[in-house]
Amino acid sequence: MQPTPDFDPGKLAKSLLRRSRQGALATLMAGSGDPYCSLVNLASHPDGSPILLISGLAVHTMNIVADSRVSLMLDERAAGDPLEGARIMLSGRAEQAEADKDLLQRRYLNAHSSAEAFVSFNDFSFFRVRPTGTHLVAGFGRIVDLKPQQFLTDLTGAEDLLAAEEGAVAHMNADHRDAMGLYATKLLGAAEGDWRCTGCDPEGLDMQDGQTALRLDFPERVTSGTALRKMLVRLAGEARTKVD
Repeated sequence: MQPTPDFDPGKLAKSLLRRSRQGALATLMAGSGDPYCSLVNLASHPDGSPILLISGLAVHTMNIVADSRVSLMLDERAAGDPLEGARIMLSGRAEQAEADKDLLQRRYLNAHSSAEAFVSFNDFSFFRVRPTGTHLVAGFGRIVDLKPQQFLTDLTGAEDLLAAEEGAVAHMNADHRDAMGLYATKLLGAAEGDWRCTGCDPEGLDMQDGQTALRLDFPERVTSGTALRKMLVRLAGEARTKVD
């Protein structure tokens, strides 16, 4: 089946990756190779790839250690019939965090603050799923396979932005919660709530109220802290215009 002309599968897959906070993780049973599925919490790396915090005592972790091939089913949790909502089945390999552990931990805890207690447990570790592809289902005529370059965010040349992200997130949450609320309600049509920033990358801003996550796409790519500030001011101005 081919997608209809007005359908942007890459954009939808990116949005699902950024907004998903839980998913069904499929691994292969160590020894037998039988399929095993479990429910996990997740967050996203700046490029959109999933981040997991899992216990070494869990069956799925022991399976990953034996064979890193995994798949993740993510859906948009649409009201009504769940089969009418968009979902993706992402395939890839789960790798335990090493050099980028601090980044993965920060972004994961931004999305799941209640998990902070588990970070100090010796048996819990951060894993990053390196995608090899995804299968997107978004309704009749909207079923398509995507390659990683079609749904991951290119971080090339964005080193300054990535270095500024931690400070930018803290600043937005400490001093500009009003702007976060305007982004959510006026630009994205969400209900009012305690919206806070959980991350940013060259293509957009992630925000969350409880376990409800939103993705604010930038109209153009930003690669530096200065460009990010200008973009956020610009979007806040657009949101305030909508208020009037």
